[in-house]
Amino acid sequence: MPHIPEPDEDDLGTVAPPQPVFYVEQALLGALLLHPHRLDDVSGIAADSFSTAAHAALYTAITTLPRPDPAEHAKNTKWLDRVLATGRDEARGLTASYLHTLVQVCPWPSHAPAYARMVEAEHARRRLQTAAERLVHTVHDASLPQPVQTVLAEADALATVVDDITNRFPPRSGVLPRTLAPLAVTPDHTEAVEEEHLLLATATAHPDDIDSVRWLLPDDLTLPLHAGLWQCLTALARRNEPVDPVTVLWEAQQRGLLDGRSEPGEVLRMLAEPAGSVEYWGERALQRSLLAIAEHTGQRIKAYAADPANTPFQLVVGARRALADISAVRTRWQHASGVTLPQRRRPAPTTRAGPPTTRAAHAARSTRAVR
Repeated sequence: MPHIPEPDEDDLGTVAPPQPVFYVEQALLGALLLHPHRLDDVSGIAADSFSTAAHAALYTAITTLPRPDPAEHAKNTKWLDRVLATGRDEARGLTASYLHTLVQVCPWPSHAPAYARMVEAEHARRRLQTAAERLVHTVHDASLPQPVQTVLAEADALATVVDDITNRFPPRSGVLPRTLAPLAVTPDHTEAVEEEHLLLATATAHPDDIDSVRWLLPDDLTLPLHAGLWQCLTALARRNEPVDPVTVLWEAQQRGLLDGRSEPGEVLRMLAEPAGSVEYWGERALQRSLLAIAEHTGQRIKAYAADPANTPFQLVVGARRALADISAVRTRWQHASGVTLPQRRRPAPTTRAGPPTTRAAHAARSTRAVR
């Protein structure tokens, strides 16, 4: 029975207990150490596709050193010694016994293409998770001089990762990730509430300016009451009816907004204190909405990628649906700010991907001449 090393064996610094991909990487490296010519059947991975520094160093050594003569390789360990010496330059914890272990734990060297496909899939998941984490971090970076532009650039970087994964793992029939999307984070709305009060009051005082902010939607406002009052204002303006605090209050009652939690007198007082311009406060609300959507998108994709049960195909579908929310609000932001942000060029659709794991496994199963 193959020997399965303990997490701390050979001082490789792996995390206990290892994830399944750790054993997949061992099987792949063992196959390549035993039969270096199988590199011709491996594609889609590089050294950074591996989950540990030791495995990455070994793969680099295997792929950069000249391949040994098959007959000579079967007789001695000269090439393996060179692989070990080269790998130790990057991972000093590597030992000859670990290389022996890798050869021993490889079930079928002929399954190397399938193992490589699994390593590639796990690397895709880690890449997606990292890109989503960067997007969320950027949203919360208060030091950015141009937060919207920077966040949208980070969203484009995330979308590029998704496109790259799609080229290798085209989605199958729109299968969504099985992971539940996280609930949207509820931040401190104190500043937002104050600014939305000013937006609603200023729009009530200057209803002719409402048409200039058609890019602002009720969902961009943080409180349901504010969203409802904005709908009242836009409806009255669209119908060319008189707009003032009293008419807005009456419209709110007709729409069922005054449900006991909102005192009519408080609504009247809020709508009677305008300041600034409708366009300024509207743009502030839209910016806040865009950043909130970007954060929720990043959190959704991060949650999908953190679940190892999701396949790359599912991650592609889930990530693309999440990114669509950013694309929609980006268009509205460009109308509001008058700034046309550079659009990411979408790659041409791919017609084929690398061989799926099952196909590689079936092909290998028919040629079990070497073990």
